[in-house]
Amino acid sequence: MDDVFRALADGSRRELLDRLNERNGQTLRELCTGLEMSRQAVSKHLAVLEAAGLVTAVRHGREKLHYLNPVPIHEVADRWIGRYERGRLTALSALKQALEGNPLKKPAFVYTIYIETTAEKLYEALTTPEFLKQYHGGWAPRSDWQAGSTVYWPLEEKGEPLDLGQRVLVAEPGKRLVYTWHTLQPMHQEMLGMSDAEFAEASKERSQVAFDIGPAEIPKLGVKLIITHDHFDSAESRMLESVSGGWVMLASQLKSILERQPA
Repeated sequence: MDDVFRALADGSRRELLDRLNERNGQTLRELCTGLEMSRQAVSKHLAVLEAAGLVTAVRHGREKLHYLNPVPIHEVADRWIGRYERGRLTALSALKQALEGNPLKKPAFVYTIYIETTAEKLYEALTTPEFLKQYHGGWAPRSDWQAGSTVYWPLEEKGEPLDLGQRVLVAEPGKRLVYTWHTLQPMHQEMLGMSDAEFAEASKERSQVAFDIGPAEIPKLGVKLIITHDHFDSAESRMLESVSGGWVMLASQLKSILERQPA
């Protein structure tokens, strides 16, 4: 939490977050445009924001894209805003306005977590039934996890896995796993409080999720897992709303399971 407050204390870093809030997934060059800062200064500010978990950088080909990670900010809101009377929030008024008056606009959900394990064990945990059941419970997906294969998913806990149109796109053991995501199902309509018209439109959307595994910048942290769920139709996507909190919870459970495993 201290790293987050230190990162937010600098006006230039808040401006970079504002830019990513307006348009997520920008390169260093794009973020530098129009700023009265050198490229080196912007790069240093981004490094501080990454260290605080407020920004996640993901490589796409030769480009390095930067994404706003709202989770730490929401944790600040839960701890320091939700607990106190709103009339006494003078010191946090700017943050309050950012969270309540300017909703996050993001075409993708990107989340980074560090796990003390090996890349091989982490990939195994993403693809083997024994591991998947531990953190997905009875909702665990099934596949042989080869490129082009079907991903089967149960619509109810411990139910028979069904083909919901999901396919494995990339399968590189120890490095990367990508597969398409299912559309909204009838069970989600009630969960999300959607009208028939809203559900009919939203259920056409097909997104995808990617798991990128790499070494942590600090070796003692183990490996870095970046979860990117994107290809949403808009920032107001109900599927985006639905999966964001779910991935944070699953990643946390995955970390706990793997760090209990013998080295």
